[in-house]
Amino acid sequence: MKEILQRAKKIKLIVFDVDGVLTDGSLFYGDQGEEYKAFYSKDGLGMKLLMRTGVQIGIITARKSQLVKHRMDSLGIEHLYQGRLDKLNAFDDLLKKLNLSYEQTAFVGDDVVDLPVMNKVGLSITVDDAHPLVKEQAHWQTPLPGGRGAARNACELIMQAQGTLEEQLNSF
Repeated sequence: MKEILQRAKKIKLIVFDVDGVLTDGSLFYGDQGEEYKAFYSKDGLGMKLLMRTGVQIGIITARKSQLVKHRMDSLGIEHLYQGRLDKLNAFDDLLKKLNLSYEQTAFVGDDVVDLPVMNKVGLSITVDDAHPLVKEQAHWQTPLPGGRGAARNACELIMQAQGTLEEQLNSF
């Protein structure tokens, strides 16, 4: 765990996948083709707390949804890349924009399409219910599954490593 905390201490940007990480991966469709997703409010609060410490948050997802844009807007997350099957290309664009190195970044993914990014970053995180190959290659696995607290776990890990968790929790 010491090595994980050392990696987390350097993080200035964390990027999340959506389906399977910020949601449980379920896709719900209405009769008119509307798409629905469930986001976990505790994950959202964890993301807001982390942003208050100065760590930036980004989202890179292969799917495209107005619903995801609405959720990220409500959280104040500016760095949103949707419809990006080549997540590494989108990730590199974001690093260039923010003038950050791989070592200063974390990525939270759950499936094999996330591995190209996860294998480059300073801290790769996966969720409890991730694909076995992703679990095998990640630096750290959250104790909770995607869409049920995994994002909060990741945010709190970084705050713990950077010495900001207690201050954020005590602000209430």
